[in-house]
Amino acid sequence: MNKITLAMALFAASTTVAMAASNNTITFQGEVTAQTCSVTVNGLDANPMVLLPTVSSGDLDASGKTAGKTTFTLGVSGCATGAADIDIKTVFVGNQVTTAGNLKNTGTASNVDLQLLKDATTTTGIDLNSSVGQDGIVLKAGDTSAEHDFAVQYFATGQAGPGSVIASVQYAVSYL
Repeated sequence: MNKITLAMALFAASTTVAMAASNNTITFQGEVTAQTCSVTVNGLDANPMVLLPTVSSGDLDASGKTAGKTTFTLGVSGCATGAADIDIKTVFVGNQVTTAGNLKNTGTASNVDLQLLKDATTTTGIDLNSSVGQDGIVLKAGDTSAEHDFAVQYFATGQAGPGSVIASVQYAVSYL
């Protein structure tokens, strides 16, 4: 009797593994372009960090309030010169994104996330739930470098509690 039970259990386990393995698909996507450049954030090509100012939790006392807008510059250099302007799009992909499209705080502060902005003068947030490339960097005809100022700010989801605010985002530039 125990041999039959063991045999049935082994059969059921192997069937489950086979079913789980049938959905394993990895999609790779890339881009081939005539233009390539070196990309920097605030002049750094590796491990950039944008430091936001320390703000009071009183500045973020209700959902939707913002504070601490901080500019960061995304630049390209070493580009081949061309006869026409090239609009370079930037795609941001958050590692942890809220339903509102902001960067989820992984630090200790409560009820506060980070919101990326299209530029330093706007209040329009970038929806990180979308993979739409952001305009901004324009490589002018004959130039080998260009840059654009984006911004980031604290975004309250309720009465903010004190603590650290930490989030990260990956980015890619598209010359198409």
